[in-house]
Formats: sequence, structure tokens, C-alpha cells
Amino acid sequence: MFYTNSWMEESLRQFQKQDDADGINPFDIYDHLAYSNYKRGNMRKALEYSKKMVELDPLHERAQGNIAYFEEEVKIYKQTGRRGDTGIITDTKVKPRSERDNWHRTSSFQNYERLCRGEVRNLTAWEQSKMLCWYYSGTPRLKIRPAKFERVFLKPEIIIMRQVLTETEMNKIKELASPRLRRATVRSPKTGLLEHAKYRVSKSGWLKDTDHELIRRVSLRIEDVTGLTMDTAEELQIVNYGIAGHYEPHYDFARKNEDKFTSLGTGNRIATFLAYMSNVEAGGGTVFTQVGTTLFPSQGDAAFWWNLKRSGDGDDSTRHAGCPVLVGSKWVANKWIHERGQEFRRRCALSRHE
Repeated sequence: MFYTNSWMEESLRQFQKQDDADGINPFDIYDHLAYSNYKRGNMRKALEYSKKMVELDPLHERAQGNIAYFEEEVKIYKQTGRRGDTGIITDTKVKPRSERDNWHRTSSFQNYERLCRGEVRNLTAWEQSKMLCWYYSGTPRLKIRPAKFERVFLKPEIIIMRQVLTETEMNKIKELASPRLRRATVRSPKTGLLEHAKYRVSKSGWLKDTDHELIRRVSLRIEDVTGLTMDTAEELQIVNYGIAGHYEPHYDFARKNEDKFTSLGTGNRIATFLAYMSNVEAGGGTVFTQVGTTLFPSQGDAAFWWNLKRSGDGDDSTRHAGCPVLVGSKWVANKWIHERGQEFRRRCALSRHE
């Protein structure tokens, strides 16, 4: 579909240049462009080209029906406030190979590869003394079955929540998400729009609480174990990484000079909840490149960390990456939690650096 889009756009440019366009039907070009953008997940472009079809043939029933469908999809996208990976892409070009090669030669990228090989920094004796396991039953729903917490790193504090999801729940989530999976996109820090990127190779889809009773229950469970409200959180994102699937080092939060999700009105991403729904035979770890640690949680476990300090400033030590999958398939579900509504659940500290 990518090449269909490119060829049709070039055909349209050639058509607009020529005075004599005998044999070229612009309606067919718009039709192909609408369909290819739909298959790529770019509903806005699909809507735009469908409207051009109706301008040329106002009585075309299929085009009229497509417009109604695409308008509803765009409306849903705006209402749900999906961010980071909805399948909607821009026409932003991928960085030239020379830039990518330069990045691959940097010490930061080599550190990422080293961590993915398992060459992590050993904890000091003092750090090891702070690695604790405990039960948490701070909400009524956790009184009977407390959550199992394990601190695996101190700064940033990374918590592994053991057995958060059951096998039955994970299988159902995969079943619900599979028809929605599309090639993953990333949010451009310059434009705020979504685009494909070579540094993220995976498929993803989104599930709302209203899609199934299980998704609503999972959101309630995340609220219980994190102590944070899900009212301003994003939808549950399901991601599947196949062989060689990976996500190079990145931040989950919007940094100082980036748009902090102003269209949502929910503030920045205060925390990340990342559930692991498969055991990967080789590869697929989660590495934190600034601090030199790697996570290999078991199926059903979840990792949790704060993206923002109590002051609201971003925590640069949370820069992380998904290592390439060498053997097997990696399934994860993540919930990005925003700062609005958390004012009394995670209060500000006296020091800006806390």
C-alpha cells in the first residue's frame, strides 16, 4: 500500500501538470489514494480524497458511504485522544541513511545494544539493600488478593508488579486487539503528528474500556495497583513485536520544548504501566539506557515507573527501549497515565529535583 500511495500521488502531480490528460481519470486516482490511505490507517487523508471523489461525482454512493465512515473514525480519534501510536501517519520522510548510520555509531546506541546483550551494570551493595518485595492492599479491591510488588531499580524507581494479568485475560486481550493491529507509529516531537519510523518496528492497536468488560476491569486494576486515576489516562495500547521487532531509546513523556498533549487537556504523561503478555524465547527485553539496567519480566507481570518528577519536570533517567526480538513473539499492553487528576494522589515535593 505504501507504493500504491506513492505512485498515485505522482500520477496526480503529472495529471495536474498536463493540459492534455486524455485517458487519465482523476476520479480513479482519488479512489486509489483514498483506499491506500485507509489501509495504512491515515483516516484524515482517506476522508480528504473521498471528498474529492464526491466533488467529481456527487451521486457516487460508495464514496458518500466512505465519507460518513471516515468522518466517524476521525471523530473517534479526536475524542479518545490517542497518542503515540494510532496507525495514523504523516507524509514526513524517513531520515536519510547517513543520519541513521551516524546515530548507530554513537556511544548512546552502542550502550543500548550492550544492554540488550545482557551486559548490565551490577548494583552496589547499598542499592541491593533497597531492592525489596512486598504485598500491597491499599484499595478495597486488593484486600482479598493483595498485589505483589518488587522494586528492581531505585533511581528511577522501577517496580515489577507480579501476576497482574491471568493467562485467560491475556489471551482475550490479544484476541480483541488482533483485528486492530496496524504498523506502529511515533509522535513527531517537531510537528506533534504521527509517522512511521525505522526505530520502531512493531504492530499496535488500542482498546477502550467500552470495548469489552475485561478492558474496563483491567483499567480498574491498574488504578488499584498504581493509586492513580484512569479518568485522564490513554486507552490501553496493545503492541506485538515479531522477529527483529524493536523500539530504540525514547522517552514516554513530552520533553521541555515539545507539545505536552495540549489537545487532550490532561497534561503530560506522569507514569507508564507496561504489562508483559508473553514469554520471549530470546531478546525482547526492556532496557533503561541512562542507568544501565534491563528488565525481563515474566508473562503476566507488569513494570511501572514515574516519567515525571514530583515537580512535573521530566525524569531523563527513564529513557528506555525495547530490545530486538530474536526468537519468539513479544506481546505487551501499556497504559500511559497523565498528570491531570493526580494532584492529590501524587503531591508535589518541597524540592524541584525530587
